[in-house]
Amino acid sequence: MKKFRGVYLKNEQEIAIMREANRIVSRILDALGREVRPGVQTMFFEELAQNLCAEYKVTPAFQGYHGYPFALCCSVNEEIVHGFPSKRILNEGDIVSFDMGVIHDGFFGDSARTYTVGEISVKAMDLLEVTRNSLLKGIAQAREGNTVQDISRAIQGYVEGKGYNVVKRFVGHGIGRRLHEKPEVPNFVPPGTQEMPLKAGMVLAIEPMVTVGQADVDILADNWTAVTKDRQLSAHFEHTVAVTKNGPEILSVSD
Repeated sequence: MKKFRGVYLKNEQEIAIMREANRIVSRILDALGREVRPGVQTMFFEELAQNLCAEYKVTPAFQGYHGYPFALCCSVNEEIVHGFPSKRILNEGDIVSFDMGVIHDGFFGDSARTYTVGEISVKAMDLLEVTRNSLLKGIAQAREGNTVQDISRAIQGYVEGKGYNVVKRFVGHGIGRRLHEKPEVPNFVPPGTQEMPLKAGMVLAIEPMVTVGQADVDILADNWTAVTKDRQLSAHFEHTVAVTKNGPEILSVSD
């Protein structure tokens, strides 16, 4: 591992370990998604995530991180990110976002998906499609010769072109031996930002959070759960992506 402008570049062996860490995250998210239905308490998904971490012999990455008390971030409807699993029951028409991370052999994996609970509205379905597609638009720019801002620009331009807004309070990030490494990967281009070149060996957690309404955020009394200020729907998708000589490689995929 070596540094480039404060960014840790991973070698092939390190990326291989991260590929496995993220494969495990993806398989956990697969399992959680299979259990999403009306009538299920969100705490059930925390218990399942904990059990799967034990089965895969990995450490939950989020639990204890800056005091976060759970393995899983579980955010429903207007909750953007960092939602607590609880006795809250999922209802028909809800959307629920799972953000999951693990530590495997000293390296982190991190990924997020938003799932539908039964039949959802046309607007909610469109929000999920736009958010998922914006992630893919960003990933397509994660290649040598481009910059971090090319990723940000692709996400913001696509989302706003569809009539939605990106959350600016939270951003993507580098990832490796630490959950959050340099560089930050915003889903928008802050004014006056200096372009950060992308280089093979960078590994980035790219994670657009998109809202139906305005992008302003409230933090609830638990000091973690972020919700849209106007309480309209928000969706979240995230992949961990390696920048390689051959282009972007999504690490957070299952077998």
